[in-house]
Amino acid sequence: MRDRRTAHPRPRPRPGTGWAAVRPWAVRAGIAAAVVVAYFLLPLDHLGPQRPVLSWVLFALLLTVVAVLLLRQIRHVLLDRPDSRPGVVISLLIVLSVHVFSAAYYALAKSPGEFSGLHTRIDALYFTVVTLATVGYGDITPRGQAARVVTVLQITYSFVFLTAAATALTTRMRDRVVRGPQRGRSR
Repeated sequence: MRDRRTAHPRPRPRPGTGWAAVRPWAVRAGIAAAVVVAYFLLPLDHLGPQRPVLSWVLFALLLTVVAVLLLRQIRHVLLDRPDSRPGVVISLLIVLSVHVFSAAYYALAKSPGEFSGLHTRIDALYFTVVTLATVGYGDITPRGQAARVVTVLQITYSFVFLTAAATALTTRMRDRVVRGPQRGRSR
């Protein structure tokens, strides 16, 4: 009797095809969806003026963690670590930072006089994206000092961390595209 493994060996899938190519995107989409769902389900109404110290500590802690993780990914790109997947991680960290700022705005809006026009989580998410995109429609405006400080912090955070991460990621992608054809020629 012949061994089935030697009779018809299966061809090995090429790297970057099949599930191996789809898996990072599926994981990214799942985690991004989990962040969005968590944003809408977490009890953010218990933060803000009811627990100001906890609110500020959580906000600072989450932003610090995201910043450290972004810097780590930037370092991986600069060192050209082949085992890292910065495209997956950086995009998720950007999604997370947007939702951290949205949660902060939503909690701040519970304090009277902090925001004009921000009433719901969708409003907070909308304001965060509009601020990130530097569009500034003016329909939601920070009125209080704390709201203005967080808005300035978001703009600064975006310029420093998100821009650096996006630049590192596009640099890596460009390098991979440029090096791809050269690898084939050297063989």
